[in-house]
Amino acid sequence: MDAELLHSPVVGLTEEEEADMSDWNLPLAFMKKRHLEKIEGSRALAQSWRMKDRMKTVSVALVLCLNVGVDPPDVVKTSPCARLECWIDPLSMSPQKALETIGANLQKQYENWQPRARYKQSLDPTVDEVKKLCTSLRRNAKEERVLFHYNGHGVPRPTVNGEIWVFNKNYTQYIPLSIYDLQTWMGSPSIFVYDCSNAGIIVKSFKQFALQREQELEVAAINPNHPLAQMPLPPSMKNCIQLAACEASELLPMNPDLPADLFTSCLTTPIKIALRWFCMQKSAKLVPGVTLDLIEKIPGRLNDRRTPLGELNWIFTAITDTIAWNVLPRDLFQKLFRQDLLVASLFRNFLLAERIMRSYNCTPVSSPRLPPTYMHAMWQAWDLAVDICLSQLPTIIEEGTAFRHSPFFAEQLTAFQVWLTMGVENRNPPEQLPIVLQVLLSQVHRLRALDLLGRFLDLGPWAVSLALSVGIFPYVLKLLQSSARELRPLLVFIWAKILAVDSSCQADLVKDNGHKYFLSVLADPYMPAEHRTMAVFILAVIVNNYNTGQEACLQGNLISICLEQLSDPHPLLRQWVAICLGRIWQNFDSARWCGVRDSAHEKLYSLLSDPIPEVRCAAVFALGTFVGNSAERTDHSTTIDHNVAMMLAQLINDGSPVVRKELVVALSHLVVQYESNFCTVALQFMEEEKNYAVPSPGNTTEPGNLTPVRDGPTLPRLRPVNSYTNIRAATTARNLNKSLQNLNLNEEGGPVTFSPGNLSASSSASSTLGSPDNDEYLLSFETIDKMRRVSSYSSLNSLIGVSFNSVYTQIWRVLLHLAADPFPEVSDLAMKVLNSIAYKATMNTRPQKILDSGSLTQSAPASPTSKGTLIHQAGGSPPIPGVSSSSLTNEVPKPPTREAPPSRPPYTPTLGNQAPPHSHQFSRTRKMFDKGPDQMAEDGDEATAHRNFISVALQTGLCDWSAKYFAQPVMKIPEEHDLESQVRKEREWRFLRNAGVRRHSQRITQRGIARLDDQIFINRNPGVPSVVKFHPFNPCIAVADKDSICFWDWEKGERLDYFYNGNPRYTRITAMEYLNGHDCSLLLTATDDGALRIWKNFADQRNPEMVTAWQGLSDMLPTTRVAGKAFRNCSTSRDSRENHGCSGLARRVSIYLDRSKQGGAGMVVDWEQETGLLMTSGDVRVIRIWDTEREMKVQDIPTGADSCVTSLSCDPQRSLVVAGLGDGSVRVYDRRMAPNECRVMTYREHGAWVVKAHVQRETNGEIVSVSVNGDVRFFEARTPDSVNVLQTVKGLTALDIHPQANLFACGSMNQFIAVYNSNGDVISNIKYYDGFMGQRIGAISCLAFHPYWPHLAVGSNDYYMSIYSAEKRLR
Repeated sequence: MDAELLHSPVVGLTEEEEADMSDWNLPLAFMKKRHLEKIEGSRALAQSWRMKDRMKTVSVALVLCLNVGVDPPDVVKTSPCARLECWIDPLSMSPQKALETIGANLQKQYENWQPRARYKQSLDPTVDEVKKLCTSLRRNAKEERVLFHYNGHGVPRPTVNGEIWVFNKNYTQYIPLSIYDLQTWMGSPSIFVYDCSNAGIIVKSFKQFALQREQELEVAAINPNHPLAQMPLPPSMKNCIQLAACEASELLPMNPDLPADLFTSCLTTPIKIALRWFCMQKSAKLVPGVTLDLIEKIPGRLNDRRTPLGELNWIFTAITDTIAWNVLPRDLFQKLFRQDLLVASLFRNFLLAERIMRSYNCTPVSSPRLPPTYMHAMWQAWDLAVDICLSQLPTIIEEGTAFRHSPFFAEQLTAFQVWLTMGVENRNPPEQLPIVLQVLLSQVHRLRALDLLGRFLDLGPWAVSLALSVGIFPYVLKLLQSSARELRPLLVFIWAKILAVDSSCQADLVKDNGHKYFLSVLADPYMPAEHRTMAVFILAVIVNNYNTGQEACLQGNLISICLEQLSDPHPLLRQWVAICLGRIWQNFDSARWCGVRDSAHEKLYSLLSDPIPEVRCAAVFALGTFVGNSAERTDHSTTIDHNVAMMLAQLINDGSPVVRKELVVALSHLVVQYESNFCTVALQFMEEEKNYAVPSPGNTTEPGNLTPVRDGPTLPRLRPVNSYTNIRAATTARNLNKSLQNLNLNEEGGPVTFSPGNLSASSSASSTLGSPDNDEYLLSFETIDKMRRVSSYSSLNSLIGVSFNSVYTQIWRVLLHLAADPFPEVSDLAMKVLNSIAYKATMNTRPQKILDSGSLTQSAPASPTSKGTLIHQAGGSPPIPGVSSSSLTNEVPKPPTREAPPSRPPYTPTLGNQAPPHSHQFSRTRKMFDKGPDQMAEDGDEATAHRNFISVALQTGLCDWSAKYFAQPVMKIPEEHDLESQVRKEREWRFLRNAGVRRHSQRITQRGIARLDDQIFINRNPGVPSVVKFHPFNPCIAVADKDSICFWDWEKGERLDYFYNGNPRYTRITAMEYLNGHDCSLLLTATDDGALRIWKNFADQRNPEMVTAWQGLSDMLPTTRVAGKAFRNCSTSRDSRENHGCSGLARRVSIYLDRSKQGGAGMVVDWEQETGLLMTSGDVRVIRIWDTEREMKVQDIPTGADSCVTSLSCDPQRSLVVAGLGDGSVRVYDRRMAPNECRVMTYREHGAWVVKAHVQRETNGEIVSVSVNGDVRFFEARTPDSVNVLQTVKGLTALDIHPQANLFACGSMNQFIAVYNSNGDVISNIKYYDGFMGQRIGAISCLAFHPYWPHLAVGSNDYYMSIYSAEKRLR
């Protein structure tokens, strides 16, 4: 029953569909974060949580105008009436004593909130007394805040003219005191509390006077004769805070159950008044036995949270803080509730005053004004807490039972937890955040609170900023002093989140010795690897560009602790340990020597071959900063630097561009350290390059291979390829020679078409000196490429004072190699380093008189191409290339820049398109570059700026990018695993589509295909097709010409995309593969110089982007192939054909096949999606296997032959690799065996070049191979001879075998295609195109079957691309 249910459509899957679930299990290549996003740190959020101006209220003036026993004339009091002032009945003692007692009590009430302030009482004062008091307090307070508390219950109400009342000396008159004068005496910053009727009038007058002051000052500023002009500027009164008991038209409540100074009571004794008020409400009757007398006896102290009174006070603080945080704008909350302890307390209590006094028709006023808070829902939580507490009182007091603590905090944490687990992504922040802060004070709930806080911070940088703005920082800093082990994982997680968002906290941590906490976590072997990773990340932030942090951590043995963890199985830990090491000794010599003593550099070498590219990267970074220290060099340190450099050089052909970019930066540190040595090497190489005539591959190419002119109105437009990994043409000086550009100019001089050629040409007004500042490279790509090839086979023994194989020469070669890297970002960085040294070398050898010439002060105009206009313009002609006047540029035009460099003074030799804004603020010292008295000072300054800049400009952003991991959600389910996410639904759709294609095509092929000549697509391709590849599931076909790729929709017959592959002009695309064809497709292109490039976002509306690129085969330089061994090998392969009695036709065909390369297979590849392995070979003697997961070479299988590999096919089930070779042999390798044993079979039955070798991916699949002579042979892997032979047409130029339908198709240079079935019967012969008046097919340049459908794509030399299929009724 269960089995039936499982396969029922309700549950979802039929048996066929279940078989197609294999798509879910296929690994995806090149879909890691490093491939999908730009390698750069996140933009720092502006952090406003730090209080820039923390303040203290240092002085308090208590001004009481009570005149006990005499009521003021303008207030008619009720009888009975509110009497209590500061909880004292003034009529219960003599008036003078009452006044003094009330004053003393008020001071005590304020001292509860700010015990350290200076308090001065002024009881029933005169104007002079008030003036004297205020001026003396301001004088003592200096810039700090002063509080002025005014109780006017014994004097008339404030006047509309802005006056309050005091007394004369004899208490016979009320004397007005102008608020204007009070402002003058009190100064700013101040806080005013007014407890009197109509208090709102004072607030209004205060603002008017403040405004009047500002206007007077403005007048005085214009008029020097004004009396205020000579006086010092008084501070602005805008910073003053005011709290008033009621609005301008309101009287204070006179209810006899309330104190007369209700407002003051709320501000200074909030719990007492809140409890009384609670008892006066009707709801209090629900709590039996609680009376006003009982409230007076409530046990405990306000500041002891374990007692009932203390707990209520704590809950009150949490609730008022929460209300304020939820209602107030953030900046106002910071100013009123976080800047000054006393102000914060008064405003928290002011919220209570608003609630209580509004119930008596009185509205307290504040300036700055607050939104109304008296109806906030949190007040109900307060009422509940009071209710629970008071209901216990009778039994506690009468029977002495124990106090049960309030469930308030636990309940609020639960509410917070519900918010975390249930809420959607975009919603309001949780109300309970300030309460979580308060709970951290309680040991009982601390663990849970920290856990929830961590989960909140994990939501992203916005959550961290919110928590910091609430005031979390001092709490979590203090907790680092706790020794509780159970808090460690939580605190490490929280601190990692905080530092990932705001790294400025490093200083606070070191100041409070917080780094020791994380050192102990990192050194603790029982800590899980994830927590040690976070600890080492935190330490890496502490030591980042912060000398105090570096010293503190060095003393804490950070280096030895890190070195012990380099071999940890957790990759993220290895990565961050290496980054941390790289940062601690960055520009900190004592740490470097500590590393030398611990052999740190040697221990880091093991990470250079780590399977995870990010770890290799981190190791390169650490070794780079290790050699990049600018301290004095000894022989010992130089030896170490050389060793490190040679170890790093081994990564020159690493499969990951991220690693190679880091390698360039690491080597640039070495270049800066040993600048003079590199200048010598550079000069020598430049001389060699000028004197040595390299057989330029551009010249050996036959003219027919240049991209021909595209004419007529339907000129193809190349897509602009945008991306941070832009194609070379758009970023570096990969200039094509002029002949190619001129080819593309129409006779009429009309708009130039966007051929791949002229993408990389741009004009420039050339500067007198090609300084890197103007992006005018001294060494163009051509020059560097020539140097690279010269260095590979010319003797460089003549280097002045530098031995031929010195470290400097070898590192220079490595940099030359990296400057020709297929990944533009890598080559750009290397070009910068090479050019900066070339520039220095030529500057230092220039004759003095040139430096004096006036022309040097002329600034070259900035390049006209801004923001890549050249590439994006629809059809305008690019400017004619200008000629550079520098002797070294070989007349190479200036590369187009993505961003025009900002215009700056001429030749500050900076590196890169955009110098950071600080590049001109370096200290102008000349110690290191002192050239002697006769040298121009300006030149010395130049050099300093240059040297500083090479280190500033060259950064890969890897560390900041890696730190983003900690800022992003870690606990969240990734989108692809979330069954409801769009990403997941899209994948499901794709996999169902794939299943449909497989099923449908299988039905067709099982019926048998009798003919295959129905032309379903034809179109003229922009270039001569050289490789075609069907997408396995989309109706999309990729067609490559020499250096560009065109995508066609063969169902709709329309072109989808056309873009430049970025390979140098003397190379061509020889193979293509779709990676992840079942899911998010990527396109791999292989060129005959051994470079592999992988593209995404093609054939859709977005711009194609290069995901990655690397040198798949390193020793396939096309010129060495022409000039050296490979050339001879391939000619021997041709001789062998003749020896086997090949006809002249075969020789013609082989010449045709290798038209641009004098014999050579280019690069051939085969891709295994199941294992993520890529097999590569070609004009080399090995089959190189790359693991795309690790982005590393995993195996080199020697072919054991003297000729090139022409075809590769692999079978992942049997681990077999089958290679067809240029000498006619077919070789079978088992990649599980050792390199010298892995060739398990060699078939030598073909007499000539093997066009295709194919292994059927079945349990006992046969090997099918075809040679240029047209003989098709079938082999079984276990037998030494072929099991079947078929003869097809001679003179094959292209062949493909259908993996499902047992068909193969042959294309001939004699302009026809023959399709055969597995018995060798011709089922179709195609010689003419449909339509087009039956035009004859051109010589076949490439063909390919669809992996599933019975479709055959054919590309021919006449530019046409056609697709043929089985008869319609079958389809």
